[in-house]
Amino acid sequence: MSSPAMNSEGLDLGSLNYTTLVPYNETIPTGGNSLTQDLNVHYESGDIAWMLASTALVLLMVPGVGFFYSGLARRKSALSLIWVTMMAVGVTSFQWFFWGYSLAFSHSAGRYIGDLSNIGFRNVLAAPSVGSERIPDLLFAVYQGMFASITVALAVGAVAERGRMLPCVVFMFIWSTVIYDAIACWTWNPAGWVSRMGGIDFAGGTPVHISSGSAALAYSLMLGKRRGHGTHELNFRPHNVTQIIIGTIFLWVGWFGFNAGSALSASMRAVMAAVNTNLAASVGGVTWCLLDYRLEGKWSAVGFCSGVVAGLVAITPGSGFVPAWSAILFGVVAGSSCNYATKVKFFLGIDDALDIFAVHGIGGFVGNILTGFFAADYIAHLDGRTVIQGGGLTGHWIQLCYQLADSVSGFAYSFGGTCIILFLINLIPGLGLRASEEAEVIGMDDAEIGEFAYDFVEFTRDVVNGGDLLDDDSKYSADADSPVPHEKAFSTSVGEDHLRSR
Repeated sequence: MSSPAMNSEGLDLGSLNYTTLVPYNETIPTGGNSLTQDLNVHYESGDIAWMLASTALVLLMVPGVGFFYSGLARRKSALSLIWVTMMAVGVTSFQWFFWGYSLAFSHSAGRYIGDLSNIGFRNVLAAPSVGSERIPDLLFAVYQGMFASITVALAVGAVAERGRMLPCVVFMFIWSTVIYDAIACWTWNPAGWVSRMGGIDFAGGTPVHISSGSAALAYSLMLGKRRGHGTHELNFRPHNVTQIIIGTIFLWVGWFGFNAGSALSASMRAVMAAVNTNLAASVGGVTWCLLDYRLEGKWSAVGFCSGVVAGLVAITPGSGFVPAWSAILFGVVAGSSCNYATKVKFFLGIDDALDIFAVHGIGGFVGNILTGFFAADYIAHLDGRTVIQGGGLTGHWIQLCYQLADSVSGFAYSFGGTCIILFLINLIPGLGLRASEEAEVIGMDDAEIGEFAYDFVEFTRDVVNGGDLLDDDSKYSADADSPVPHEKAFSTSVGEDHLRSR
C-alpha cells in the first residue's frame, strides 16, 4: 500500500478539500448534465476566474474608446461619439448571442464562416471551447463577445460629426454579421483558412484592428467630407485633452484583459502577453511624442496617448508569440508608422476625422508583419499546449507570407464589404447615412441625441443670447458702476458662430 502524498511540512495532501481535475470525456453538446454531474471538474477555477476578469477588462475598453473619440472631436458632437460606442455594445451583444458566436466559433464551422448550430447560444455551456480546451464554451462565448463589441465600437467612430445614428445602428448589426464574424472565424476557429494555413494572430491584429480600421476608412469615404473640410473651419484642436487621457487610461488597463486574456488560461503565456502589452504601449507613446516634439517643439499629451494606442494595437497579434525585448521594437515601429500614416488620409482625399485607419488599420498591419518576424516557439509554448514553428527570426520565413496574406485579405474584405453594406443601407428610405448640413452645423449632439456632453446650449442662451435673466434682479447686472462688463455685452452673432465651429 502506497504512503500518502506529503508536502515539505508533513501535511497529508490527500486530506485537503480541493476538486480534482477530471479529463473531459463527455459526448453531449452541452458538456454534460448539470443535474447529475459537476460540470466544474473539467476546468481549473483559476483559469475561469482570470477569464471572467479579462472579460470585464475588455468591456472597460469600450468607454475608453468613447472618451478617446469624444475628446478628439468638437464639443458639439462629443456626446454622440460616446453614445455610438456604447450602443455598439448593446447591438453587438445581442447579435453575438443571436447568431454571431455561432457564425464565428461553431464547432462545425467551415473555412470561411460557421453555421447556425449554436444560434441563440444553443448547446453553449460546459463543453471545451474551440479556442482552448481549458475553458468552457459559455465562458469563451462571453469573452469573445466583448471582442466583437470593441471592434464595432472602433469602426463606427467614423461617423464623427456628420453621420446619422439610426443607419449606423443598422450598420452595426449587419457589419458584425457579414464582416467581423467571417474574419474571426477564418482567423481563430481551427477550421478557418488562415488558421489552417498557419497564420498566427494572438488577440486580433486582423479581426479587430485591420477590420475596424479599414471599415472606418470605408465609412468615411461613403459619408463624404465634413462641412468645411480643407478650410479654416476644420482647423481645430481636440476639444478636451483630459478626456483623451482618461480614454487612454481605460484602454491601457483594459488591454491587459484583451491581450493577456487571449492566452485563455491563467498561465505564463498570459504573463508574457501582459509584459509585452505594457512595454509596447509605453515605447509607442514615447516615440510618437518625440516625433511630434521634433516638428512642433511641444510635448503633446495627445501625441503620447495616440502613440500608446498605436503600440497597443501593434503588439496585439504578437503579444503571446514574441519575446519581451521585441515589444520595444513593436512600440518604436508602430509609434513611427502610425504617426506618419495620419498623412495618408490627405493623399487619399478621405476625411478620416479621428485617424482610425492610421492607428488601427496601419497599426494592425505593422503588428501582423512584426509578429511573423519575431514569433518564437518557446514563447507560444508557455501555456504548455501551443506549438508553432516560429517566425522569420528563427528561419521560418514563410510565416511572413502567411501574415501578409492574412492582413491583405482582411483589409480587402472589410473595406470592400463595408462599402457595399453602406451603399445598400443608404438606398433604404429613412436610412440615409449623412446628416443634413443644418444638423452638421448645430452638431450631432443636438441634432441626433438631443442631449449634450456640455451645457453649451444653456451657455448660449444665458451668456450669449441673454436668456431670461432680468438685469435688475441679478447682482452681476452690468450697471454703470460695475467694474466687470456684463457677459451679455458679447456680440450674439459672433458668439453663435464661434460656438458652431467648436
